[in-house]
Amino acid sequence: MYFAALLARTEDGWEASDTELDDVETLSDLADLAREASPDEDTVLVLIEQEDAWFGVVRLDGEEDPRIYVSDASAAARSSYGEILLTDELLGRDPDDDEPDLDALDLDGTEDGEDGDDDDEAEDGGSGELVPHGPVGDTLVLDDLGVSEKELKSLSADAVTAIAEALGASEVLEAVR
Repeated sequence: MYFAALLARTEDGWEASDTELDDVETLSDLADLAREASPDEDTVLVLIEQEDAWFGVVRLDGEEDPRIYVSDASAAARSSYGEILLTDELLGRDPDDDEPDLDALDLDGTEDGEDGDDDDEAEDGGSGELVPHGPVGDTLVLDDLGVSEKELKSLSADAVTAIAEALGASEVLEAVR
């Protein structure tokens, strides 16, 4: 079960809207959908959650490129909505390169040159390409809004609600849930 919502920051506070992602096929489509929620180019957050498996945050500030955080890339890779967020750039891949550069992600905690256990490091996300376990993306995506990197990484069950509470937007989010 998925839940996706848009939170748009306005001068009156946060406004929430439930969003349907069935017609969204790319990150660009998702960014366009989010920008439509805020004609004044204020901050817009897209919060996506699949039960207790993973969650994602996409932040748009005006016309800037989207900033993305995904709590568990390997779980998200098994989801059509997660695949939208897992861009080559986010995963440290060169789109023209056949081999993903997992070392660029530094997710396994090993020093350069150390061998890591590939089973713990990455998983085939169904597309034939390796996808790392664990979080990927901008861990500071919500830092200036009151959710620190440490707090973001520690979220698991019902992360969307916890994020909305930290932003002071839990009532508006619950109204669309």
